[in-house]
Amino acid sequence: RRKLRSDVAAAFPSLGAEQLAELIPNKEELNVIKIYTHKGEALTVYMNHRNPILFEVEKALYPTVYTLWVYPDLLPAFSTWPPVLQKLAGGADLMLPGVVVPPSGLPQVEQGTFCAVTLLGNRAPVAVAVATMSTAEMLAAGMKGKGFAVLHTYLDHLWEYGDKSSPPTLAPLVPDPAAQEGAGDEEEQEGKEPVSSSSPDPVQHVDIRDLSLKEQESCAELGKEELLEHRAAEPVENASPEDQQEAEDSRTPQEQMDALFNQCFFHALKCKVKKSDLPLLTSTFLRSHMFPCCPAGQQLDIKKSSYKKFSKFLQCMQNQKILQVKELNKGVESIVEVDWKHPDIRAFAVPEGFSASSAQDRSEDREQVYHAPEIIPLYGVSTKMIPLFQESGHRKGSILSSSEVRNIIINYVKTNELVHETNKNLVKVNAILCDCLLEKSEQDEISHLKWDDLLSRCLERLQPLHQVTFFGQDPVVRKGTIEPIDITIAQRSANKKVTIIKNLELYGLDPQCVANTLQQKVQASATLTPVPGAKDRVQVQIQGNQIHHLAKMLLEEYQLPRKYIQGLDKAPKLGRKK
Repeated sequence: RRKLRSDVAAAFPSLGAEQLAELIPNKEELNVIKIYTHKGEALTVYMNHRNPILFEVEKALYPTVYTLWVYPDLLPAFSTWPPVLQKLAGGADLMLPGVVVPPSGLPQVEQGTFCAVTLLGNRAPVAVAVATMSTAEMLAAGMKGKGFAVLHTYLDHLWEYGDKSSPPTLAPLVPDPAAQEGAGDEEEQEGKEPVSSSSPDPVQHVDIRDLSLKEQESCAELGKEELLEHRAAEPVENASPEDQQEAEDSRTPQEQMDALFNQCFFHALKCKVKKSDLPLLTSTFLRSHMFPCCPAGQQLDIKKSSYKKFSKFLQCMQNQKILQVKELNKGVESIVEVDWKHPDIRAFAVPEGFSASSAQDRSEDREQVYHAPEIIPLYGVSTKMIPLFQESGHRKGSILSSSEVRNIIINYVKTNELVHETNKNLVKVNAILCDCLLEKSEQDEISHLKWDDLLSRCLERLQPLHQVTFFGQDPVVRKGTIEPIDITIAQRSANKKVTIIKNLELYGLDPQCVANTLQQKVQASATLTPVPGAKDRVQVQIQGNQIHHLAKMLLEEYQLPRKYIQGLDKAPKLGRKK
């Protein structure tokens, strides 16, 4: 942290000591993450307050737009017209015809200088770029050609990794007469600004807009459509329903999906969720409350929205103080609090033609449909196993599937010619295999290992992980192996027995829903009780030995694999009646 602060001070000498302490605090949490571009280049991103504040490319530190909104004068700024932002977010560099030259003149920069890009009339930067030529060269070129290589913009994937807030409105330090010129100048500048340039870029930089997390195989590309010159920015007061529909259809599919998620979210909170339902699993909220509020003929798909993950959507709502989400169980989030007095909830109006009875009917249909999560065992490279995996380009903490581990080991053995000359089933143990896979007592005794033994030893020494994918949500990777649904029989007073079920939440099952269903099936009392020794976790308790009914519900109705259910062998044996 001290080194980072000194690097930032050297890169941005205009920052004072107090500003440095605010940007990189001593005690608050500061996260460092690796992000990879589609080209496979690794970048370092520094996170504070859940927002990216800096990113490092080829040992050069750049501020993000979140940082520039707090320190807008950190970099020399060049203004452009508002319609150009969509071009920049879509992948274009900033061309000189799109740069607004103020009466006071352009800032003096050299080739390779880090710069900020602002919109006319607002000092809050919307992009981070690098000058491809000096100010003198820009003027000498008649303000034609590529002026700035854009690395990062408001609305790109790095911005999406934060809280997705919008730029603040910061008045220019000196009123700019150019801002008061007619819209005709704006259209003229927009017409001059080309989408891209075929000329080679004199300065090579990584495009941060291609960022994707490791688990994301593809990212939505923004801004491929041409900017509509006369696209309506505000609804017309006296527009006809047909005009309103046309304006609505002019939104991008991503914007339409965002609006649909917002509508179903507020609809569910206002009409379906009750205070007694809390805490409520986020997966249950999506499946049993938001899905039934979706209008007929439409379908919620988080991957088609700008959020990409339901957890990010809820985080955005939490930032607006509408609700509070907590991880009550390891890796399982629940809604624990809702502010029903929030102005957005109060102002929401249920869409016309959406009756409460139809919502209830659809809710019942949805609640009966449960999709078992897809669970995949994964492995993390541990410190001891680094020498074995670094040859294939993996480091400590790299996440691999069992098939990937197998392929890496096979390639390592073949590359180092460790297969036994006469017996192909044996592998020679070299120094690295000896240190990574053998115990100290075995190192002098074992010189060869069978393939199966080699692979099993390797998997045992890697860090166990598992990936859980719930229906309609992105995969979640958790440490360790997933705990099975635990079913036990307990003895109560007067020789009465009760069946206790734990860990339902880990599989996306709402304990209250399971208790209600069981109670109806077996006509016995079912309650929720706290799990002893575990904070904020509950277990289902139902009278009698109900394992037969429970097994039928979990295995046949919910389609859960038997290996994830523990205790089915405690079912009462059905003997013949004498």
